[in-house]
Amino acid sequence: METYTFMRHFADSWGLLAMTLFFLAVVAFTFRPGARKAADRAAEIPLKED
Repeated sequence: METYTFMRHFADSWGLLAMTLFFLAVVAFTFRPGARKAADRAAEIPLKED
């Protein structure tokens, strides 16, 4: 099997699954219960004085 054909079939099947799982993990990490406090602290970083 040609390299291009193999990579194309891999991206069409397992690559799509991997990207979907990564997206769901990022969304779950963002909306976890303890994320609000960390997000609020990160949002205030540009406003803090040294």
